[in-house]
Amino acid sequence: MMKKYLDVRPSSIKAKVVALPAVNPVIIIIKAVLLSALVALVWVLSTSLVLASGDKIMGSWVTPDDKAVVEIYQQDGKYFGKFMSLKEPLYPVGDKSGLDGQVKVDRNNPDATKHTQPIIGLVMLNGMEYAGQKKGKHQWKGGTIYDPGNGKAYKCTIKLNADGTLDLRGYIGISLFGRSQTWRAQQ
Repeated sequence: MMKKYLDVRPSSIKAKVVALPAVNPVIIIIKAVLLSALVALVWVLSTSLVLASGDKIMGSWVTPDDKAVVEIYQQDGKYFGKFMSLKEPLYPVGDKSGLDGQVKVDRNNPDATKHTQPIIGLVMLNGMEYAGQKKGKHQWKGGTIYDPGNGKAYKCTIKLNADGTLDLRGYIGISLFGRSQTWRAQQ
């Protein structure tokens, strides 16, 4: 039994040449400009949605036991927080530092030049970046939180809960080794 094969030698192939219409270079440029404009518009809209979500953290927040009010604000795409008021803004009578009745200052800061800086107005939350949503909670990462009580800065994460409270976690190294606080919005 003999098999037949298709003859594909060049002499057996007959090609038909089809002429393509001429393309106007102006049309190509217009299409490229419109496509670029569309891409830019999509980028601007998506960026503004992300920034709007990140801005949910902005405002005045009360720390546990009403010890302080912290104002969180945005600057250059990052979020910062500073002390706006303290429950006890003055050192108590008989304070071991001898600062009885004076305004509380950042006396535990490792930088001695900052020991006279008042706590009110001190930026204690630095460089937080909006990290999107995870499990329905908005999150901020990449910054630090400073504790004037011991003069130390810690890595920080923040989560916005469904009830409108903030969960802050300050830690060294990995999040497992740290402590958490819940802040509520100031009324």
